[in-house]
Amino acid sequence: MGNMGARKWIRPVIDSLPSKRKMVGAIIILLAFLMLATPLINRWMYPIRYEDSIINSAKTTGADPFLVMAIIRVESDFDPKARSRVGAQGLMQLTQETVDFVVERGKFSPAFRDYVHDPSINIHMGSWYIAALTREYKGNELAAVAAYNAGPGNVNKWLKRGRWDGTRKHLKRIPFGETRHYIQRVFYYKEKYRALYENLTKKRGSYTRTE
Repeated sequence: MGNMGARKWIRPVIDSLPSKRKMVGAIIILLAFLMLATPLINRWMYPIRYEDSIINSAKTTGADPFLVMAIIRVESDFDPKARSRVGAQGLMQLTQETVDFVVERGKFSPAFRDYVHDPSINIHMGSWYIAALTREYKGNELAAVAAYNAGPGNVNKWLKRGRWDGTRKHLKRIPFGETRHYIQRVFYYKEKYRALYENLTKKRGSYTRTE
């Protein structure tokens, strides 16, 4: 009796389903929609601004444009008015100490100090700085990003004392939890931006590192 009752309920449901041809058509339409919508959704989730300034600065300084995008996303979420409690300013959250270092070592105009809040100047100085750090650590972007967050002094100490070997595998050995999390976020966004916006660099020509 139980089986008979179940059949009475199931059969009308089966009969009400569309034909196999209609179902296949609907699935094809759904897959096509997802293929078209996914890139749009991804770009909505990972938007960028100031891409011209980022790519132009990357070409000039030798920075990886996708790394710059990722740092901006983590530091300020593309808000040029962002300011930290320790006084770091702008898109790439540059401290006064970092600005002074960049102006002196990068031979930028001293007037840059007064315009660190300007998006283009902030991006240019920040790009120069991350490129300089990458060169300092012989192309090791992990160490460069760690230094961007924790300062070169701390990173040099960790590397010299063997606390961290500069690899992703031993990231947990970094004593600052904030820096570990920072590195993970930056490289997560870097890969997202590279996957979504690589065409931007192709249209404008490839970037090259400068010494």
